Amino acid sequence: FFFFLLVYRLHGRYHEMAPNVVPMDYTKDPDVKLPMQLIINMPELKENPFKERIVESFSEDGEGSLSFNDFVDMFSVLSEMAPRELKAIYAFKIYDFNTDNFICKSDLEKTLNKLTREELTAEEITLVCEKVIEEADMDGDGKLGFADFENMISKAPDFLRYCLKK
Repeated sequence: FFFFLLVYRLHGRYHEMAPNVVPMDYTKDPDVKLPMQLIINMPELKENPFKERIVESFSEDGEGSLSFNDFVDMFSVLSEMAPRELKAIYAFKIYDFNTDNFICKSDLEKTLNKLTREELTAEEITLVCEKVIEEADMDGDGKLGFADFENMISKAPDFLRYCLKK
């Protein structure tokens, strides 16, 4: 019952963003998707520097358009009740800007620029990226795989709480 109420409320939010596009009855058009631009302007995401990456990570097509199922998945992972392991998987996807299943120096640079709103110098960014890779790269390949990332965030218990927060 509780889950049903949450999904019902989420559908109300989804419908509210584009009432002329999102039907109340999906029998005629079950493949409705909302564009990223509508979703990133939601109050929960509006100020998040990773809002586009968050939406892209939950988008089945990878382009940022969300079906209602994608939308529910996103809010499930963003909820405080989501398991840490699930949050870690999506945090990794969000920081993997080039979608190669690794977090490389380029991904870290983009992450730092978003976090600091481009206030660091190029030298500072390079130094931080090199230190992160040096500290977290367990297999020495110069980039972070998911295991490296998971190990790194396990040392920072609050990381996921602040990283994937709506």
